[in-house]
Amino acid sequence: MSVSTCQMKERYNQQGFLSAVPVLNDTELREARQAFNHLEREFGEEYTQYSLHNVHLQYPWVMGLAKHPHILQVVQSILGSDVILLDSRFICKYPTTPTPHPTATQAGNDAITLTSEEEIKSSEKDQQNETRLPFVAWHQDMRYWGIAGGPVLSVWLALDDSLAENGALKVIPGSHCSGLLPHQLASRPGNMLSVNQEIPEELVQTDSALLCPLLAGQMSIHDGFLVHASDPNTSQRRRCGFVIRYIPTCAYPIQDPDRPRRFHATVMASGSDQFNHFSTLL
Repeated sequence: MSVSTCQMKERYNQQGFLSAVPVLNDTELREARQAFNHLEREFGEEYTQYSLHNVHLQYPWVMGLAKHPHILQVVQSILGSDVILLDSRFICKYPTTPTPHPTATQAGNDAITLTSEEEIKSSEKDQQNETRLPFVAWHQDMRYWGIAGGPVLSVWLALDDSLAENGALKVIPGSHCSGLLPHQLASRPGNMLSVNQEIPEELVQTDSALLCPLLAGQMSIHDGFLVHASDPNTSQRRRCGFVIRYIPTCAYPIQDPDRPRRFHATVMASGSDQFNHFSTLL
């Protein structure tokens, strides 16, 4: 293990995440984006926003990303040499184009000017539309993964630049040490979490929140107990990433009615499996 990898492992254990870790070179990034853009044209943006789930079993180029040596080097330094690829998903926040609200329109020689009341209604409509933009509420991944006996590590591999304006990841450093926090039904519309839950606001130390911007080709990694979220994409740029979940082979699925999960796409990412906890492991 190199010194830099040792330092990353120490930082990960302390903070619960790593960010801006380089993975793809220019050629690899270009090829991955071209392949994803092809899927986008084939299936449409409404589908590719969240429904490209576990397609590492279908497309060799996706499996190549999930088993990229630069990713596995860091993952193995944290989880050990025997690693299972548990799950994967592409997640995209697409740009939104708000409807312009001119102060006046020209019809022939007659100018129609918006009244103050109309301007207020227009502003309120814009605010309502913004609150409906897709976002991810404060949560912990372990709330949704029926896994015990070992950690779940999540990678976000950026295919696009992930910045504040297009909804980059936000984390609460060190929050992975707090254990599993209560989650409740989210009240704000637009939450991309499939179960639409969030950690109550009073339990999230938002003053400590840290933005994790990424350039395309870089990755972030976070622990399954780390509290994290992301804001809506209010820019005119797509934010697309490949999310990959890894576990050590000592981890195993549990039957938890609050966290019902089926794992049909597990693959040995590296090393060997001496535990055989996943009957569908490929």
